[in-house]
Amino acid sequence: MKKILLGAIGLLALGAAPAVAADLPARTYTKAPPMMAAIYDWSGFYVGVNGGGASSHNCWTNTAVPAATEGCHNATGGLVGGQIGYRWQMTNWVFGVEAQGDWADLKGSNASVLPPTLTNQTKIDAIGLFTGQVGYAWNNVLWYVKGGAAVTDAKYNGITATGLAFDQATETRWGGAVGTGVEVSFAPSWSVGLEYDHLFMGNRTLNFTGIGTGAFTRSDTVQQDVDMGSVHVNYRWGGPVVAKY
Repeated sequence: MKKILLGAIGLLALGAAPAVAADLPARTYTKAPPMMAAIYDWSGFYVGVNGGGASSHNCWTNTAVPAATEGCHNATGGLVGGQIGYRWQMTNWVFGVEAQGDWADLKGSNASVLPPTLTNQTKIDAIGLFTGQVGYAWNNVLWYVKGGAAVTDAKYNGITATGLAFDQATETRWGGAVGTGVEVSFAPSWSVGLEYDHLFMGNRTLNFTGIGTGAFTRSDTVQQDVDMGSVHVNYRWGGPVVAKY
C-alpha cells in the first residue's frame, strides 16, 4: 500500500511540473546601456616648455647721404624657453591667449660694402611672443592659428678684418607675429605639438658707437624678420576629459 501511494504522488508531481513552468512569467532582457565616449576638452590654464631653431633675416643700410646698402645675412641658431596660456573650448572651436619667452642664440654676418674690410654681425639672444589663438579640435588633436605682438633683443657689431669688434648697437625691438601649430594630447593633462611662427620686425634705425670710446661711428637702418620652428610640451589643468553618450 505504501508503495502504491508513493507511485501516485510521483505521477502527480510529474504532471504538475509542466503546468507550473507554463505559469512562470517570461524572462525579460534589458538593452545594455550605450558606451560612454570620452572626448578631450582643451579648456583650462596650461604651462609648458619649448625648444627648436630660428633664422633671422637682417638687411643693413647705411643712412649716410647718399644711403647705401651694406648687404644682408641670416642669423641662425637654437632657442629654448617656456609658455603659459589659457584656452576655452566651444563645441569644436578653441580660443586662447598665450605668452611665450625664449632664450636664443641666433648669429650671422656678412661683409659690408662700407668699407669692404668691415663685417656686420647680428646676434639675437631673446625672443618673446604675446598672441591670441583660434583653433579647431578633433577630440585630442588641435590645429590652431595665432597672431599678436613679438619682441626681440638684439646686438649688432661691426667687426674688423682682424676679428676685433669695432663698433656696436643694441636694441629691444617690437613687431608682429603670426603662426600655426598642431597639438596632440597623449594623456589627460599632457600634450605635445609642433609650431611655426613668422615675426615681422620691420625697420629700425640704430646709432652705432665705438667699442671702448663710446663715440658715434655710423647710423644704419636694419630690416629684420624671424622664422621660428619649435616643439612644445604643455601641462594643462581644468577638467581634461568630458564623458558623453
